[in-house]
Amino acid sequence: MTQESPQRPAQCAHISLSRARKALTEVTNGDISQRFATLFEHGTLKVELYEPVKADYQTPHRQDEAYIIIDGTGIFEMADERVPFAPGDFLFVAAGVPHRFTQFGESMTTWVIFYGPDGGEAA
Repeated sequence: MTQESPQRPAQCAHISLSRARKALTEVTNGDISQRFATLFEHGTLKVELYEPVKADYQTPHRQDEAYIIIDGTGIFEMADERVPFAPGDFLFVAAGVPHRFTQFGESMTTWVIFYGPDGGEAA
């Protein structure tokens, strides 16, 4: 969607939720089993919109990851921890840590933000 070019790096970006949802619909082309869209990339930063359907089959990622919940409630499992989530919540997962959303309804939507080097940032 919005991506820097080699000639001119992104100086600022604005992606509304309605625009992100439209992009998600276009990218998935009606396939409800794949409900995520990459909306912006700049350096190591990548921003996505994610709407899991029925189950979340994520595997650990190579980069650190943050979520900002837009819609829905449920449980977020990360490593051995289980935390409830609701709209407006922020969740962080370090690179390589197993995690997934569970017990969520049909309307769950979240911003996903990947950043940093492979293996995550040093603590």
